[in-house]
Amino acid sequence: MSDFLQTMAASSRDRVAAAKETLVVNFEMPVMPLRLGNFDIIAEIKDRSPAEGNLARGNGDRAARARSYVEGGAAAISVLTEPSHFAGSLEHLREVVAAVPDTPVMRKDFLLDPVQILEARAAGASGVLLIVAMLNDKELKGMLDCAAEHDMFVLLESFDKDDLSRTGRLLDNPDDQERVQNGQLLVGVNTRNLRTLHVDPGRLSELAPALPAARCVAESGLHDAEDAAAVATLGYRLALVGTALMRSDDPAALVATMRAAGSAELAV
Repeated sequence: MSDFLQTMAASSRDRVAAAKETLVVNFEMPVMPLRLGNFDIIAEIKDRSPAEGNLARGNGDRAARARSYVEGGAAAISVLTEPSHFAGSLEHLREVVAAVPDTPVMRKDFLLDPVQILEARAAGASGVLLIVAMLNDKELKGMLDCAAEHDMFVLLESFDKDDLSRTGRLLDNPDDQERVQNGQLLVGVNTRNLRTLHVDPGRLSELAPALPAARCVAESGLHDAEDAAAVATLGYRLALVGTALMRSDDPAALVATMRAAGSAELAV
């Protein structure tokens, strides 16, 4: 790792140490399973992006925005909890869970240790994002096992063919294969290289032939229905959309039109 991803890893390690001292294990809130259709949207809430700057609009009401995403038919909501560069927190995640209790909410962060999955679960998350490039195979398997133990879905994020190859080998495990079949273990391709923050939209088509047999998620750089239809033709069954939704005056409509465009393409 280098550059931005390395910086995020160092910051995350500091938060791991703090979490191990302060975590109160309370898993009273229910886990909401993903319920997926032909093509789905994971709609993201983030106050800031290091590449895009401030994204929160108006009063930054996360609860209202989350409800608008659900109104548009989002399958899940992703909440950035990284504090130093994304202005996130676990409290944001709790706000969203409270606002949309029947919708699965995913913690999106630079997670390195199972204690961070337990933190997410205690805050009401039903899923987590794991970045393949940040973890070796043993660490990644431990994180997957921790999430499975708590019935949480996982989005495994890749940047290149090596990441996808490692993911494919991990998914050979029979238990993980079952979770893939149930739609609770997703494979993502991020067009934004988190080492450099550069977006390469061509990565989605370039890596499409290497996608494993799983529900795959196109991440970053998607803005409208045309983009959703395009990634659906490449074999992606979900899109994770953040900046476009945070900047939209009508996020419910944008979620709905992107879902419809992707689904229509798959129905052809």
